[in-house]
Amino acid sequence: MTALNTRRLRWLGCIGLLTLGVTFGMAPVSKILATNDHEASPDTLLGNYLAGRFARGQHDTSAAAGFYEKALAKDPKNEVILKQTFRLEAAAGNWDRATPLAKKVIKGTKSHRTARFLLAVQAFREGRFQAAKDHLAAARTGPIVDLTSRLARAWIEIGEGKPNAAFKTLSQIKQADWSRFYQRYHKGLMADLAGRRDIARTELSQAFKQNPKTLRIAEAYARHAVNAGNAKLARQVLNVHLTRSTGHALSRALLRDVKAGKKPGLLVASASAGIAEVFYGIGDALTSEGSVETGSVYLRLALLLKPDFPLVHVALGEVYETVRKYERAIEAYAHVPESSPLWMNVQIRKGYSLNALKRVEEAKALLERLADKFPKETRPLDALGSIMRSHKRFAEARDYYSRAIALVRKPTKRHWALFYSRGVSYERLKQWPKAEADFKKALKLDPNKALVLNYLGYSWVDQGRNLKEAMALIRKAVKLKPDDGYFVDSLGWAYYRQGRYNKAVEHLERAVELRPDDPVINDHLGDAYWKVGRRLEAKFQWNQALSLKPEPDEEKKIKVKLAHGLQTERQTNAQVEANEKRPN
Repeated sequence: MTALNTRRLRWLGCIGLLTLGVTFGMAPVSKILATNDHEASPDTLLGNYLAGRFARGQHDTSAAAGFYEKALAKDPKNEVILKQTFRLEAAAGNWDRATPLAKKVIKGTKSHRTARFLLAVQAFREGRFQAAKDHLAAARTGPIVDLTSRLARAWIEIGEGKPNAAFKTLSQIKQADWSRFYQRYHKGLMADLAGRRDIARTELSQAFKQNPKTLRIAEAYARHAVNAGNAKLARQVLNVHLTRSTGHALSRALLRDVKAGKKPGLLVASASAGIAEVFYGIGDALTSEGSVETGSVYLRLALLLKPDFPLVHVALGEVYETVRKYERAIEAYAHVPESSPLWMNVQIRKGYSLNALKRVEEAKALLERLADKFPKETRPLDALGSIMRSHKRFAEARDYYSRAIALVRKPTKRHWALFYSRGVSYERLKQWPKAEADFKKALKLDPNKALVLNYLGYSWVDQGRNLKEAMALIRKAVKLKPDDGYFVDSLGWAYYRQGRYNKAVEHLERAVELRPDDPVINDHLGDAYWKVGRRLEAKFQWNQALSLKPEPDEEKKIKVKLAHGLQTERQTNAQVEANEKRPN
């Protein structure tokens, strides 16, 4: 990111251009339709199917499920449509429709994992434990499926009062490195619930040693320690976790309770909650890896077992944010009660979702209320500053950041972003001395933040000041983030401002490869091409920059360059050639 231009992060949406020959990750239409009706009108089988596919591609699960339901009604025996309709109803949490569909699915595909998992959960809720285990055992094999099935079966055995059988079931899980974490974690939880504290201590301590940053491990181990009468160990566990992680609201709240002499209960207090923990943990991992639909089904199953599971509602909200369904994200966040330590974070996320929906004043009002409710908290003010800055309301952003900074008595490394963000606001308001001071403060707090290194270095280069130090800062930023097109652009532009045009071309070409859709980088490359005599290529890059909708002031400058080229440089050709021969 170059310093003097606003670059916002853009969500990457999925736009499906549907044709009859495109599979879109599903069966082709030719295999779906056993009819001569090929008119894609809304009331036909084909029309509903195509509409459902398009909605699914847009991650509009509810709408897609509705269209598939209509298509299924026109061809009830079509197994492909049946399975897709079921999955979408399950991903939306429409259990009254998904459950009967699941029963139909397993008639044709006995090992269908999602259908079996849902039927297992429903059987467990009805107290039919053996039927639940049978459904789980029948699910299609595979590493994730096998892990989920065996963990859930073990929890059912805990519910039946059979801890030894549960541990035996766990021992049958394939010992891959990634699955060993889940096995050890759940064995610790099960042992705690079954009163086998020695086993719980062994499993949870080993899991924590390997994964001290993981919230649920730290929580489980600390709660185990408190309930075993060792509050000192609980405090140690939570302090280590908070030191090595970003510090989650739940672990901070738990530490406060332990210090206050309270005795929080075990993390998992029933077999039902244990199975919910299985589906939550794996579902959250799947959605984080991009398996949105499958992960969402797992998360929904967790809520079916444990409706008051704030972490699952947060995870679903984050999924909806990822697929740009911000209204649905807000709905998910609304399920987190005000009594939860997660509530403040959820309100901030709601503010960002409102902003994404262009409901900026609503977002501002919500976050202002939050800042008033928590007058010593910097996070609502930081969010307000970010939102205002994204809309170029830099004076408001500056004021919010200043209020946040005023709450910080002794700034530490984690506060670098507040100074950096206020520095950006000052710079955009043309208050450079104040901006420079904030950037220097941010670097003092954390000398290895590439964003700050690049911004300050680029600004100095653009002003023709402190060039040696500026180049050092930019080079360090590029070393830290060698594949960041904005940082590479800054380095290329620094060479350009020094008159080292061949070096500028080298780095700016690389920057365009990394960020082909950025108007400023394309404009910079055009300037560099002009200076080395590649005039046609320069005009091509300037035209490319124009097509990418630069800011109005930059657009005017580019149009002038297209009409007249760059003015003749004062340096002679000999001087330029001499510059190019300098060592790096």
